[in-house]
Amino acid sequence: MSARPAAVLWDMDGTLLDSEKLWDIAVRELAREHGSELTDEIRHALIGASGPNALRMLFAGIGVEATPQVIGEAGEFLERRVTELMLGPIPWRPGAKDALAMARAEGLRCALVTNTKRSLTEYGLDTLGRDFFDTSVCGDEVPHGKPDPASYRKAADLLGLDPLDCVAIEDSPTGALAAQGAGCGLIVIPCEIAVPEAPGRVFRESLVGLSVVDLGAALAARDEHFGSAAR
Repeated sequence: MSARPAAVLWDMDGTLLDSEKLWDIAVRELAREHGSELTDEIRHALIGASGPNALRMLFAGIGVEATPQVIGEAGEFLERRVTELMLGPIPWRPGAKDALAMARAEGLRCALVTNTKRSLTEYGLDTLGRDFFDTSVCGDEVPHGKPDPASYRKAADLLGLDPLDCVAIEDSPTGALAAQGAGCGLIVIPCEIAVPEAPGRVFRESLVGLSVVDLGAALAARDEHFGSAAR
């Protein structure tokens, strides 16, 4: 395998867009709708989780029975509220637009891989620009969202590639587990919460100055720690 990746698989919320702050507004409002204030501990646990899992965690944290009706109504509330918030400007994470342009200039394939459902991801793509991506995979398009590796495996498959030839860029513990579970090289750029150190993970403070050499280093770090098991 070449040290140069064939593709970059980008997480969206907290990695390319500073949209976790919009989700923070919505989930805290949802908790208040049920008579509770969301603690920072519970809020942080939700970051990176897929929609249904996040809702079950939220209601467990505030002591509300997560019946199918409650989950369904909460999902509708969040989609409506986050849509309202995403209709306004969505701020970029530092260096993200230049990093996307770099990958394109280097001739790398790119996919957006997010736990956010398709209807909301489309608003993110309006800000990001669809020309930066060859494909995208959303949380409601796989049987299980991150930390399950299914979304990363599907993205690589849609690109006609092996996940081993791809580098994922993530900001959360949940996303990091998904990317490594699929076999991707991994660059972690924490946003709202810390991500634990673990074998094969390359950490950066931001996407500012990201280069194809950095992407190759992520593959090398994975292979150094996992060797033939990564192949």
